[in-house]
Parts: sequence; structure tokens; C-alpha cells
Amino acid sequence: MTTPTATSRARSTADDRRYEAIVVGGGHNGLVNGAYLARSGLRTLILERRHLVGGAAITEELRPGFWFTTFSYALSLLRPDIIQDLELTRHGFMPLLMPSSFAPGEDGDYLLLTRDRDENLREIARHSPHDADAWEAYHHDLDRVLQAIKPLFDMVPPDIFSDDPEELLALAALGSRFRRMERRVLHNAVRLLTGSAADFLDGYFESELLKGYLASSSIIGSKLGPRSQGSGLVLLYHVIGEHDGAFGSWAFHKGGNGGFTQVLARAAESFGAEIRLESTVERVITRKGRATGVALADGSEYQSDIVVSALDPRRTFLELVEPRELPTDLVDDIRRYRFQGTSSKVNFALDGLPRFPALGDRTDQFRGFTNIGPSIDYLEHAYDDAKYGWYSQRPYIDCAIQSTIDPDMAPPGKHVMSSFIQYTPYRLRESDWDAERQNLGDTVQRTLEGHFPGFSDLVLQREVVTPLDIERTVGLSEGNIFAGELLAPQMFFFRPAPGWSQYRTPIDGYYQCGSGTHPGGCVIGAPGKLAAGQILKDVAARPKRR
Repeated sequence: MTTPTATSRARSTADDRRYEAIVVGGGHNGLVNGAYLARSGLRTLILERRHLVGGAAITEELRPGFWFTTFSYALSLLRPDIIQDLELTRHGFMPLLMPSSFAPGEDGDYLLLTRDRDENLREIARHSPHDADAWEAYHHDLDRVLQAIKPLFDMVPPDIFSDDPEELLALAALGSRFRRMERRVLHNAVRLLTGSAADFLDGYFESELLKGYLASSSIIGSKLGPRSQGSGLVLLYHVIGEHDGAFGSWAFHKGGNGGFTQVLARAAESFGAEIRLESTVERVITRKGRATGVALADGSEYQSDIVVSALDPRRTFLELVEPRELPTDLVDDIRRYRFQGTSSKVNFALDGLPRFPALGDRTDQFRGFTNIGPSIDYLEHAYDDAKYGWYSQRPYIDCAIQSTIDPDMAPPGKHVMSSFIQYTPYRLRESDWDAERQNLGDTVQRTLEGHFPGFSDLVLQREVVTPLDIERTVGLSEGNIFAGELLAPQMFFFRPAPGWSQYRTPIDGYYQCGSGTHPGGCVIGAPGKLAAGQILKDVAARPKRR
């Protein structure tokens, strides 16, 4: 496996410091944005402060032969048109379907779902015949909501504060879309967008293990419990992703998510974009209310009339530019914007596959996510710790042994296990993450040992990544993996702030395309693409220079 880094060299002459577009940040949205801009013919520079592109979607060899997806680790929400537009397959795009989901119970039993519909119904009926009957009704109702909501992910939100006729027409079309929905679909959409996941699931199922498995998608990356209002929106967000057209399907990318961002980097470079690594942008240069370039931490400067920030809203508006250059209400909104990261990773190098007693020597259950969240009560109790400023003593864990799908991730007979942990609040009561990092690792390992006896004997090495580490390494404020919580007041019209959801900023020529913009986080690419569309629209509208 090749080391996942981009290799672009800097140009040295003064003339070559002028670009038609500069993208700050080489995460996946920055790469998507830069690729679209370069594809349109703009001379584009992508600046990344680290030694490799990818942001939170990277793969690193932390032990010889063991490749860890340090942060982000799976694909689902990536918009399909990006794959086509940027010719990603030509550059090595290779998603590998995860064929199963495994949920151990607290009593030693389990739920194992595969791609086989009839097999799944039998497995669910083993826990509850009622739930087997309800399974298809649930998915029918949910899929109809997803079909109705899905187009919002691929559109620029109308500006509800504008009197521009085009904006008013777009707003009217949006209202008409909702008005045309069948009553039940609209009601279910509102229930999910505003209510709790637990309430929605309780309307279909009785098995605590099944409800815990489904409800886990409602808490990922958010400071919410499954009974919290707003958790339904988080559930909806995560299940709207697809693989081969099936909602809720997930895949690993060959080489991990770092393999995917290397594909993006190659695509961007194929269209002419230049990528500079170890190039920390200190500030955006402005003159008379418009962007004119960027200044790097090493003192060098690059000029451009278009500067795009792929960073989160706090860094985009309060650090890269002077807040005094912005409207007071926008600055206030960004200062109130909620990050409050609550997620960590504990990654393991393993000497072999864990053993689950009820399944004996069977191992195919590990070819997908393993969900340690056996009931809604379990998830809610894990959240209780976080509410009071501590990390969960019985955490929710989302495990993925990626080497079962991509054997090149580990040496023969060995494995890498990515463990996503909830809840680990960014701010701890009476301690800090530098002091608690290894204690968190011990808590996670102890929890896994409780489900997989002998697990600790398999551990060759572990890596603990706290919210503080995410902030320090990747630059995501407070370690929030979505660059801002997926809460209704921070979505669609209001992401990242009222009046600024269309990727522009008050500074002419300065744009935003990070996960803190619509539609949000995960490896989705839509912010990068939609922002590029707005930029190119503005470029086309400019008077021609003589």
C-alpha cells in the first residue's frame, strides 16, 4: 500500500503566486471544491497545513503493515454525481460494500443482519415476531421520507431573507414540494426532523436490541441522547446515505478513507489543480471589502480574487479574517454556533479476530459495523455521563474491522479495528483529555472485553483519539466531527448562520465550503460541490475585463 500523501510541488517565481482560485484546506470538501473549480478552467491552488491531504478522512500506518483510519472510516453519504463529474473511478475510486451489521446484546445474544431480506426477517423474528412484521412497514415509511428529503441535500438553500425574485421562486418551489407530499409522509418527516428517534422507533418495534441498533444512528457525533428532541434529525441524516442506490448502506473505501481522499487529490490534479502541503494559511488578505489572496504562516503570500475556506465556521469567520470586517449579527451567530464535540476514536491493531461466544468460531459477522449499543436505555445512560461533563463509563461503540473487507489494511492473519466512541465531551468536569486519554482507552477496551472475552489478549497496539486530539490534529473546533452540530437551528437555511447559507460571505470573493455549511458533515462532498457552483455562477456574472 502506498503512503497516502499528495505530492505537488510549489512554484517559486513571483508570477506563479497568482491564481484564479485558492482553496484553504485539503479535506474532502476542499478537494472536491478545488477539483470542480479546476475542471471549469480556473487556475486553482489548494493549500493544506498538514503533510497529507484528507483532513479527517486519512489513513496512516501507525504500526508497520497496519493501516489505521485515524478519524473518519466509512462511506455512505458521498453524493453520486460527484463520482461521475470528477471521474473518480478513473482515479481509483473503489468502495467495498459492508455486507453485515452485528449487534451483541447484554445477555450474550445478538442481532446479525445481512443483505438477505428473508434471512433478516427470520433473525428479527427470533427476537420478536411482531418486529419482523413491522420491519418492512418501518422501512417503507422511512424510505418515503428519505425520497422526499433527499433532493434538499443536492440544492443550495433558498435565501429566506431575500426579496430577489429568483430566491422567492426557489422558496415557493420548496414550499410546493412539501405541500405535495402525502399527509403521512409529511407527518413522518416532521416527526423525524423535530422529534426524538426513540419516539419514532417505539411506534414500530418492541425488541430493545433492535431499537438500540437502529437508534445508534441518532446519536452519532451529537450531544444528544436517543430520547432527546432533535435525535430524529440525526437519524434521518445518517440513513439518507446510500451505496448502489440502497438507503442506509455503508461501504469501506479501498485503503480506508485516506484511500478515498487520495482519489480526490488525483482527480483535482488531473483537472489542473495544484496542491501544496505543509502550507498553513494564517489569514485571508482583504482590501476594501474584498478578498485578494492569502498569507501563510511562513510569511509567503498568494494572490487571488477568489478564496474559499474549507475550514469550520469558527475558523472561517473568526480566525482567517478579522471579525470587525463582518456584520455584528453574523459574528454573534458564529460565536453562538454549537460545536461541543462528543466523539472519540480508539483504534486497535489486533493479533486476530475477536471471538463472540454465542457464535463460536464464526467470523463473518465482523464484515461490517459491530454495534455496542444493546438498547435505547443503554444509549441514554451513556448520554447521562456526558450531560454532566464526563465520558461514558459504558460507552456506545461502533466498531469496524476493516481488514476483513480490505486485507491490505493489515498483515496476513492480523487485523485493524476502528472503534468510534460516544460519548466523550470536549470539556471534562475536573479533568482534561491529556490526563484522561489512556483511561478512556481502558474503558473502551474493558467494554469490548465484556462482549468478546479474550479481546485484550489480541491487542498489539491501540491509538486513543480524543475530541482534543481531533481539534489539534485536524483543526475541527472542539473536536466536532461535523464542523458543527446537526441541530435544526444549524441546518439548511441556517447553516452556518441565518442569511449565509449559500456559501458566500460578506467579504466579496471570499467563500465557504466546509462541513459547517449545508448540508453538513460526514464524507459527503456536497458542500464542496455546491459552493463551487455558486462561485462559478458569480464568476460568469462578472463584467469581462479588458
